Amino acid sequence: MSRAIEKVAVVGAGTMGHRIAEVCAIHDYEVVLIDVSDEILRNALEKIRWSLEGLAARGLVKEPIDAILSRIKPTTSYEEARDVDLVIEAVVENAAVKKEVFKRLDGMVKADAVFTTNTSTILISELASATSRPEKFAGLHFINPPALIHFVEVIKGTGRAMNA
Repeated sequence: MSRAIEKVAVVGAGTMGHRIAEVCAIHDYEVVLIDVSDEILRNALEKIRWSLEGLAARGLVKEPIDAILSRIKPTTSYEEARDVDLVIEAVVENAAVKKEVFKRLDGMVKADAVFTTNTSTILISELASATSRPEKFAGLHFINPPALIHFVEVIKGTGRAMNA
């Protein structure tokens, strides 16, 4: 039996984004990690490796580190997200930037994919208004560091677009 979600796009490889990508990969999801530069992505992968080494030393991951890392595909191309089942946005805490990310992805990601944001301050419905899928949009707020704190807050939007 297959899972409803098999492939995840994490947009933003900063403090939360790279950690969310790590948690997804630990739990056997294929991850497309998107950011604006190869340098940011390289830095994110180094931080993920360092974290995984620490988790492995404490016996908190059972799989080889390279196997987990192999499930993360770093890229600067949004096109790589076209076949994902779940989008987790974790870019800078700026509504205009976040809405631009969602607008860009909305036209290329498959129609049944769910969009989520890791925001803790911006209305979910405001961000959902940048898409054609407000009924498939939620907040997914991870607590830092997500590899150690196994708690995710799920925030429902209104399910309808707000006036932009």
